[in-house]
Amino acid sequence: MTSLGADPNDKASVTIRCQDNTFVGVTFCDRFSSDADSVHYAVELRAPGLTARVNEVVAWIWDSDLAAFLEELAADYRGWDGERSWQTNDRDLTVSAVFRSGGHVGLTWTLRPWPRAAGGWSASATTWLEAGEQMTALAADVRCFLAEEHQ
Repeated sequence: MTSLGADPNDKASVTIRCQDNTFVGVTFCDRFSSDADSVHYAVELRAPGLTARVNEVVAWIWDSDLAAFLEELAADYRGWDGERSWQTNDRDLTVSAVFRSGGHVGLTWTLRPWPRAAGGWSASATTWLEAGEQMTALAADVRCFLAEEHQ
């Protein structure tokens, strides 16, 4: 289940909640552009006993697009074998996708800020969504979030 909405500070955000456990979720928020070549945003993971946030994930316009990755998953709603994955150029956000019987997609969201630094950390949470409509809605919400200008 996804929602594209406004947070209390009137800024756009996208929240993905696991259909199996609504206490597990991922939120994209605090989007800004510092130049014409990139979009910066925060990603928050939540699960029972876990809260993690990376404040500045960077999406480069010339880089592989998260929305396109999600759209490809939505288009393959009948399923696939194995795992598919996507990551930011800086590798601070990785998304892995698996398909399970019954038409559900498991998205494992991994945050790993400063992946090359000693003493770094990582955190992961997995959300399960319906392969058809919920994945299509998520892809559209993420595309809208990344494309909007919030000044």
